[in-house]
Amino acid sequence: MEDSLKPHALQSPQAIMLVLRGVASATTLCYSFPPLLSKPTSLLPQRPLPKSQARTLGSLYGWRRNGVRISTAVSTQSEILVQNESTEETQKEETKRVVLPTNDSSENLLRIRHTCAHVMAMAVQKLYPDAKVTIGPWIENGFYYDFDMEPLTDKDLKRIKKEMDRIIGRNLPLIREEVSRDEAQRRIMAVNEPYKIEILDSIKEDPITIYHIGDEWWDLCAGPHVESTGNISRKAVELESVAGAYWRGDENNQMLQRIYGTAWENEEELKAYLHFKEEAKRRDHRRLGQDLDLFSIQDEAGGGLVFWHPKGAIVRHVIEDLWKKIHIERGYDLLYTPHVARADLWKISGHLDFYRENMYDQMEIEDDLYQLRPMNCPYHILVYKRKLNSYRDFPIRVAELGTVYRYELSGSLHGLFRVRGFTQDDAHIFCLEDQIKDEIRGVLDLTEEILLQFGFSKYEVNLSTRPEKAVGGDDIWEKATLALKDALDDKRWIYQIDEGGGAFYGPKIDLKIEDALGRKWQCSTIQVDFNLPQRFDITYIDSNSEKKRPIMIHRAVLGSLERFFGVLIEHYAGDFPLWLSPIQVRVLPVTDTQLEYCNEVSIKLKAFGIRAEICHGERLPKLIRNAEKQKIPLMAVVGPKEVETQTVTVRSRFSGELGTMKLDEFITKTKHTIENRASL
Repeated sequence: MEDSLKPHALQSPQAIMLVLRGVASATTLCYSFPPLLSKPTSLLPQRPLPKSQARTLGSLYGWRRNGVRISTAVSTQSEILVQNESTEETQKEETKRVVLPTNDSSENLLRIRHTCAHVMAMAVQKLYPDAKVTIGPWIENGFYYDFDMEPLTDKDLKRIKKEMDRIIGRNLPLIREEVSRDEAQRRIMAVNEPYKIEILDSIKEDPITIYHIGDEWWDLCAGPHVESTGNISRKAVELESVAGAYWRGDENNQMLQRIYGTAWENEEELKAYLHFKEEAKRRDHRRLGQDLDLFSIQDEAGGGLVFWHPKGAIVRHVIEDLWKKIHIERGYDLLYTPHVARADLWKISGHLDFYRENMYDQMEIEDDLYQLRPMNCPYHILVYKRKLNSYRDFPIRVAELGTVYRYELSGSLHGLFRVRGFTQDDAHIFCLEDQIKDEIRGVLDLTEEILLQFGFSKYEVNLSTRPEKAVGGDDIWEKATLALKDALDDKRWIYQIDEGGGAFYGPKIDLKIEDALGRKWQCSTIQVDFNLPQRFDITYIDSNSEKKRPIMIHRAVLGSLERFFGVLIEHYAGDFPLWLSPIQVRVLPVTDTQLEYCNEVSIKLKAFGIRAEICHGERLPKLIRNAEKQKIPLMAVVGPKEVETQTVTVRSRFSGELGTMKLDEFITKTKHTIENRASL
């Protein structure tokens, strides 16, 4: 995608733990933990939960929207329903509503978090006088501060938190002071804070503002802050982690110690956030990927390069088959294009000028330079240019699951979310100006159809308009932007307009999907491009036999298969629905004497397209426990009686014992359930 001129939009380890994102969530988020979901709604993945998991997961697997599949409105806060700490009987009946504000929805929260960063810096310098301070902003779920000091441990964080509690308890005032630039420089040099000199030099406005905590500590700062440290609840603040961070984000600079903290308005909100954080940790795709043997990243091969194991590869195969089927049905032609191209191609496209830092070094082949592709767009244009096209040929839609390679710093790599080689579900549409709206609407319909297959029905939608610097005339920009708006209005989707946020080459629509924890993930994007058609001088013959420039639309639905797979793992906590599960049925013999019949069962299941395997060599209770740990949806237990009657005793991970069935009946029910995305 041409939007990939910007680095792959992925989340940092810290971002994965966020309760909310700044632009808030789609509708007010309700995370409830009822005793049992007895009947899933139309928008829930079609599978009931076992009692052992229901209290933990509750309605996290879906959303109740009165059966209406529409995109989401934007709100500014999130609601979490958390069980009271009481008896088990009471927990089954009572829930407690906790509203988590955001920095946007609560200025008080923003002030608390900003002040906590200063209080933490003051505490660090009291305990470690040689520590040098750098910057300490608030962030979406708390705050951080970077220090030039010796490496810290978790034990050190506890000491720092205790000192913060003492400072908070002293109710020290936060005092704002305005000073001249020269005075600020004099004070900084007096306390020997070299990083603050750099920060001072970057401040363009005068006078310079300083905030004091009592008369004991100060920092360059524009605010805002609470009136005194006593306005902070000690029980609503926690230091979370310490990490390395380069000064100014430059790997050539000094490595600093970054301390992350979270802060809320009260203890209740902190507890709700920590509960969410634990749930996110339980769903971490890196751990589940290893536990369920789905994928790995091998040091011997290099960082950011994904190895899809057999089980993960099966899920990918299912995703790809579904993607291809829907695209063919909607009039796309599938392509396969090379992974490398002559460097000249990337000069024409502009990538060598604007994207070189994210591209790998060139390689010389027979006195010619070649380059690994960072994206697929130029290839699809070359396919378009292979012949002279007429206006009667439009729209022309081509799609490819194309693997691309981007250079990423090792420190930024993160599981499947930020990698160096990934496969985009890339497609390009070449059309006439008066076809833009219909094509955009078609892409929106296709996007909705695919995402609903995986249980994603809530979106945050943004329309980005023309920036100050752009290619293309005013008329075409206006016409393309209006077409995008009209398509969104036709869908009755609620969206935000990001004025001036479009790419230099055209307006765009970005869609973030909401997962089971209410987190937002950038996946789908639709971009009108006035740049590449001009760079590659692509044309068509119009009704007057004159050459004209077509409109080019870039679009992706899943973004990248690697990242989308990571999102799926975390969305389902590795508990994939039956149709998507890598192993759908595990056949379990009571003893090894039933193995011959188990093989017959397995072969017949596979013959009907049901993914099955046999597991034996342990006592039956352990075989069942192992299947549960591996999150196998269905178990077909075979004992002497089942061999004699040509049956299987079926156990569902989600519904418990389903009784004994004739093998043909079990196959028919399982196949029907898979085809209907349901739960057996």
